Amino acid sequence: METLNNTTLEARINDLNSMIQAGQIMEAFEKYYADDITMQENEDELRIGKAANRVHEEAFAGNITEFRKGDVKNVIVSDNITVVEWDFDFTHKEWGVRNYTQIAVQRWNADGQIINEKFYYNN
Repeated sequence: METLNNTTLEARINDLNSMIQAGQIMEAFEKYYADDITMQENEDELRIGKAANRVHEEAFAGNITEFRKGDVKNVIVSDNITVVEWDFDFTHKEWGVRNYTQIAVQRWNADGQIINEKFYYNN
């Protein structure tokens, strides 16, 4: 598998994170996620394809009623993989107040798009 230059990958993950912090979740999804993306929350069922994941992301973003914090604590970049440690604090219409740390692991293709993302969190 062809690898991205780590400087390019670092710029991409930093832009993605900035878009999320600015509330541009869906714009970031369209820009950085591949059509064949697979995504997973902890050990929940794997979601396959951009269409299925778009529905999930739209439901998540659309139900946030107050976004207080989305701080990036750490970012690791290495050989087509990025890892982001997030500190989140928001209110969700269905889940109530959520305040937690999340680890997101992204695998990127040679075109600079995410092909797999898994979220790890306890809340």
